[in-house]
Amino acid sequence: MEENQVSENEKDLSNKEVINSLKKKNWTSYFKEFFMLFLAVFCGFLAENYRGNMVEKQQERQFIQSYIEDLKSDTASIKQVLDRADLKKSKMDSLMFLLKNQTIEGHENELYFFGRILMRGFSFQSNDRTFSQLKNSGSIRLIRNKQATDSIMAYQKLVEQLAHNYEDAKIERYEALNYIIQIFDPFVFDKMVTETGIRRTSGNPPLRSYDSSLQQALAHWAHQLKGSDFLISAKLKRLNESAIELIALLTKEYDLE
Repeated sequence: MEENQVSENEKDLSNKEVINSLKKKNWTSYFKEFFMLFLAVFCGFLAENYRGNMVEKQQERQFIQSYIEDLKSDTASIKQVLDRADLKKSKMDSLMFLLKNQTIEGHENELYFFGRILMRGFSFQSNDRTFSQLKNSGSIRLIRNKQATDSIMAYQKLVEQLAHNYEDAKIERYEALNYIIQIFDPFVFDKMVTETGIRRTSGNPPLRSYDSSLQQALAHWAHQLKGSDFLISAKLKRLNESAIELIALLTKEYDLE
């Protein structure tokens, strides 16, 4: 009986050892499975993050290349606008000279020509294709180079300021128009407009009015427009310099040479 009891005790002890061994093995196995699963998920996350970064870097580079093309387009447009501004300036000087010296009769041909040119603006429209896309899609964050971002935003700020100057000049042209209407014959103006631009009329067609007070008022607004044109030209030159510097900076920073 004692032998049977010893045998049963040994059997129970053996069973406990087996159970404990299985429990230990299961916990180890669970931990390993958990660790492998965690490692797989983590590595997948790193791989996905790496791919995402590579895609964003490629998009950033494409945006910069496109923005540089827009800047080159701006510099070409600015040159054309500045050339027109120089031509208009000489004509505004002549108009002011005639009005100041009251050399009106016998110079109606010149007055009609200069008066019509006065109402023409020389506006500049920035090529904002890429910047608008970046802003509207929230993709400006893709440009990680702080110096590049700051320079781009500074350039766009200059463009916005220039737009305000154009609005001021537009208001001044409307004011001048009130006196243009009273002084000049619209049918003479109509004959001066051609498909290629404004041409001088023939002879010295009479003005609608020779009132000196109207001429003085027109001279005032011609002076205001002349000042606005000076300011706009100066800002266009500054904008052009900024565009050239920005092209050089972006080309260097993104190794696009």
